[in-house]
Amino acid sequence: MRTTIDLENLTKTFGDFTAVDSVSLHVDEGEVFGFLGPNGAGKTTTVRMLACLISKTSGRATVGGYEVGNNSDQPKIRGMIGFLPENVGLYEELSAYDNLDFYGRYYKLTLQKRREQIEYFLKMLGLWDKRDDAAGTFSKGMKQKLALARALIHDPKVLFLDEPTANLDPEASKTVRDFILELKKEKRTIFLNTHLLDEAERICDRVAILKTKLIATGSPRDLRHSLSTRRVRVQLELVDDAIVEAVKTLGYQIEEKDSDSLVVVVGNPEKENPDLLKEIQAAGGRVQFVTEVGSSLEDVYLKLVKESE
Repeated sequence: MRTTIDLENLTKTFGDFTAVDSVSLHVDEGEVFGFLGPNGAGKTTTVRMLACLISKTSGRATVGGYEVGNNSDQPKIRGMIGFLPENVGLYEELSAYDNLDFYGRYYKLTLQKRREQIEYFLKMLGLWDKRDDAAGTFSKGMKQKLALARALIHDPKVLFLDEPTANLDPEASKTVRDFILELKKEKRTIFLNTHLLDEAERICDRVAILKTKLIATGSPRDLRHSLSTRRVRVQLELVDDAIVEAVKTLGYQIEEKDSDSLVVVVGNPEKENPDLLKEIQAAGGRVQFVTEVGSSLEDVYLKLVKESE
């Protein structure tokens, strides 16, 4: 069975308040899918519905082909997913090892399988030497890593991560990000809630921007290119009036000009750069190199969220 995630007009209301409004999207097997949005956008509510922790109000959703809200399918969904909540909720009086062993028993893993999984994940996350320490003595970053190991103890094929690096120091954040990338190599389907746009850009194949309603979906690269102005920086030996005039004659806007470089607004650099550079050279310009000055995912995100208000 393919471990895809599908939403069709998925909606959740609390009284008169609509937390998630008719969201439709598809997450492919083995994909790292990022869910972006401001606080209160409905990200956590969506994940909690998909993890069968709260009921949906209307619409349809499936995880691995099983239907969310179907009483006979819900145990199957819970058995095939791992979930890292924003609040990790560990048994703080138990050791790191015993926390994982408890959940391994819950998922009916054999003693041998529990031992193998616990050792593997604690070593992968740099916690093996702390396996006998009480979880309550751990730092926030260590607790987050332990909770991630807990979500994986039963070898789920689908993983829901709600703000996995929130409030972690840079070293702990990098450990968690690198671990997610390792999981990606194992072809697990990963659904990631985050407000850290740089993180999404580094590890996600595609992202969706949510503000109760779905605003946009696509790869970080496609969103940057399709929803923002593209620009190229042409580095030259010298910029003079003849070069500036040649660029303007072609109909391009010059956004920045220095003594040795131009930033030019270009609709499609892949197609238009050759003609642009040809005209610059014909005007006497000696081109040293050309780079795209890309808008960040953050630029696109802020623009789209503002437009949705």
